[in-house]
Amino acid sequence: MRSFNFAPPKNNVCDVLILAGEHSGDEQASRMLKKVFSQQPNLNVCAFGGQSLSEVGAQLLFDFTQFSVVGLMEVLKNYSFFKALSSAIVEWICKYKPKAVCFVDYPGFNLLIASELYKRGVSVKGGGSIKLLYYISPQIWAWKAKRRFKMARLLDSLAVIFPFEVSCYADTSLNVQFVGHPFLEEEFENPVEYSPDGDILLLAGSREIAVSRIFPVMLKALRKLDNEKAIALYPSESIKNILEKSLAKFPDVADRVKIVDKSALPLKAKAVMMSSGTMSLCCSLAGIPGAIVYKANPITYVLGRMLVKIQYLSIANILLDKPAWREFIQFDATDENIASYMRECLKPEVRTEFLEYANALKKLLHAETKKSASDWLLSEFVK
Repeated sequence: MRSFNFAPPKNNVCDVLILAGEHSGDEQASRMLKKVFSQQPNLNVCAFGGQSLSEVGAQLLFDFTQFSVVGLMEVLKNYSFFKALSSAIVEWICKYKPKAVCFVDYPGFNLLIASELYKRGVSVKGGGSIKLLYYISPQIWAWKAKRRFKMARLLDSLAVIFPFEVSCYADTSLNVQFVGHPFLEEEFENPVEYSPDGDILLLAGSREIAVSRIFPVMLKALRKLDNEKAIALYPSESIKNILEKSLAKFPDVADRVKIVDKSALPLKAKAVMMSSGTMSLCCSLAGIPGAIVYKANPITYVLGRMLVKIQYLSIANILLDKPAWREFIQFDATDENIASYMRECLKPEVRTEFLEYANALKKLLHAETKKSASDWLLSEFVK
């Protein structure tokens, strides 16, 4: 079993520990933390996260984003790793006792840590002094709704980014605050925009196993779109390697695909093939025509369909309650199906329809907030 040895906090003091296990969570947390530092520059913040948190000033203890997985089979394959990692994180927290731990999304792992801190008696609700905060709610409205009661038992406060999520916890004692969606903040600049002269954007995601399944499907579809060029975006070196290895197996389209780092953003695109991650919402808010493409481990997929109670995978489609961005999932994710639909998306006249979807999304996401995410975080432990 792998062992971990994390550095102590600077001066042995940690005001806030942030746990963000995915690239999207790392980026969202970094936006929040940047504002926190603008108000309280002397805070000592440590993180199990990624480079975005490090860049805004957090002491990065471990790059957690390189190891994110989703799905039962993927978790089981990596069980010993995550078991050792979670144990090491709990020991670090118990030793250095930050004033607060802020979990960001990634509920399977984060709630495990929260539960262990409760059992150890170091969290506030467990009888200790460490506040347990949670930014970006698990999608309890989609599946595992009963988790809300566990969260109420373990956590001190939850900040949600969708207006309707507050009511999802109405039957619990948990302090829940709507802090606004970060993509609707004034300073947010959408990293993608529509352009009829752009290329097709390929967004296969940030999880290695998922990307290895999804990207080849996208390339097969691109093969059928004669002469169309594409840009494939990668958030990390590990994802870049997977994209390059996959592309090498498609020499007939290799000269039409450019693999670029996320630092190349903003990008212009006339259409998009995307997985269901955070960047897909960016594309939807930009009104870029396109499709959702997703393939999982067959067992994970079957179990997921049994447990998930919503009709759509994409958050944009869930919010709009319609397949505005057509979803090609698992057995429907064939090159012919996707290519046929993408040909329609490449027609200039469809842009108007997707722009209407984007405007409808913005209205759904917009709601008045009493606190921003940074104000919420500071109010929970800075007196």
